[in-house]
This record gives sequence, C-alpha cells and structure tokens, in this order.
Amino acid sequence: MTGDAALPIALDRLIHERLRLAIVSALAVHDSLTFTDLRTLLDTSDGNVSVHARKLEDAGYVTCTKRFDGRVPRTEYRLTGEGRVALERYLSHMEALIKRVGGA
Repeated sequence: MTGDAALPIALDRLIHERLRLAIVSALAVHDSLTFTDLRTLLDTSDGNVSVHARKLEDAGYVTCTKRFDGRVPRTEYRLTGEGRVALERYLSHMEALIKRVGGA
C-alpha cells in the first residue's frame, strides 16, 4: 500500500461510539440540550446519558452546567469549539472512507 492507504485508520474512538456520536451530533444542531432532552432524543437510560456525556465532558468536547429551576435540578449540555472541530474531523474521515470503499 502507498500514500494514505498505508496509514492506519485514525478514527476518533471517543466520538465513534454510537451514543457519544449521537450526543455530539444532537448538540451540533442545538445551542444546548438538557439531560432530559438528550435522554428522550436518544431513547436511552439516565445512566447511559450520564456516562457518555461525562466522557465527552472530560475530553473537552461538551460542557455541562448544573443549576436549579426552583427546586428542580437542571443539567444542560453544550458542544464546545473543540467538540465541533472533532465532530467535523470525524465526519470528514468517515466521508473519505466511504468514498474509498465505494470507489468514488
């Protein structure tokens, strides 16, 4: 193999996981989403949202703000600039792979 074909696949493993990709993608098209919004949109459990959002937060891809509306806790997530760049890079990489596999 020569050129780019000789390079190992360098997918962002953090974003590549299905639920994390869904979280980042959802936040890319919304200014922010609450924990409840994400859970409902992704049709998943509280635990899944918590675990995967925390991994994205630790990587600097999303921010998490916690506050109270009266006595009700409200957790809100936003995509960071770094997260947007990571998503765009991931999507570009996937697009290149699809073109290569499809022979385009």
